[in-house]
Amino acid sequence: MSAALQASAPLSALERHLIAATQQGMPLVAKPYEALGALLGISETEVLHLMQDMQDRGLIRRIGAVPNHYRLGYLANGMTVWDVDDALVDEIGERIGSLACVSHCYRRPRHLPQWPYNLFAMLHGRSREEVEAQAQQIRQLLGDACRANDILYSSAILKKTGLRLSARPAALED
Repeated sequence: MSAALQASAPLSALERHLIAATQQGMPLVAKPYEALGALLGISETEVLHLMQDMQDRGLIRRIGAVPNHYRLGYLANGMTVWDVDDALVDEIGERIGSLACVSHCYRRPRHLPQWPYNLFAMLHGRSREEVEAQAQQIRQLLGDACRANDILYSSAILKKTGLRLSARPAALED
């Protein structure tokens, strides 16, 4: 069966239960897949195989952790933006992205003349001063390869959610 046909196949009852069990987040325990298995009445290995199968079929793209930085005490969250030579941005991005203070780093196209920045790195600190010190560390690392930079601070928490299913499949609703 082709991947497109597999992905369009209806979810099994077990797949629906797994999604329902994880749509509010993974269990915050040492062995989350084992906990899911216990909830579903299957083994940890079966949970992992089921998730891998769902990923292979295109039903799941990835599983990621989305921490709430504010609840962890990181009240200053700043997206640093950098105008870096295009010939060096990939190499520099790898170095910046590997820094402990950077949660994620990526390249984006410039939108001249208003937006000259092509490298983005998210920083989290307990204060703006801490974020600014981290940005200064990056600025020193970039040296002459950086032509301009800025910090854009978060002003709101955006709700990040994954896959959500209705309580009953639409085909079963009357």
